[in-house]
Amino acid sequence: GAGIVTNRIRLGVNIDHVATIRNARGGLHPDPARAAELATKAGADGITLHLREDRRHIKDDDLDAIRTATALPINMEMAATDEMMDIALRFKPETAMFVPEKRAELTTEGGLDAARGHNHLADYVRRLQDNGSRVSMFIEPDPVQLIAASRMGADICEFHTGRYVEFVQAGEGELAAAELERIADCAAEAVSLGIEPQAGHGLTFDT
Repeated sequence: GAGIVTNRIRLGVNIDHVATIRNARGGLHPDPARAAELATKAGADGITLHLREDRRHIKDDDLDAIRTATALPINMEMAATDEMMDIALRFKPETAMFVPEKRAELTTEGGLDAARGHNHLADYVRRLQDNGSRVSMFIEPDPVQLIAASRMGADICEFHTGRYVEFVQAGEGELAAAELERIADCAAEAVSLGIEPQAGHGLTFDT
């Protein structure tokens, strides 16, 4: 489907690490479903969660609880595996986002290699779309990756902002500006391809 482009920047809130704290404490609190409810009341436009293969934060039981807690669209980040596909087809998130996963990382460290994963991913994209979800790819702000995502029929591309955030935090103003321009150029190119551009990773109020 064609990308949705609005003049108002929409904010999706990631609630993964509310679950990280809950799991570390070993009880029921803090509750990611409650976090989804609070984000909704505060005016968020969507809820993002990542059901990782190792279930280190969001658990399977959280999915329905979060769905009950908010009427906002849910963006489910997922690895491109058969197990996650089965869950996504059952859960029917408004958006299914393919992200790379490395077990040792604390959080997703970089963009998906959509160009290399084309054959593996194209079938997943079609099946999810046929099931009613929009499909997103979390990629580097790189035209090669954007074209690959477009060829697979991605509805959305979220550009990885981690490098930009690191430059800002290090006080590297010129490098930060150049990286932001790279993201903006890719966003404009995405729109021209009919893909909705999004941006994320490590963003704070300041960035």
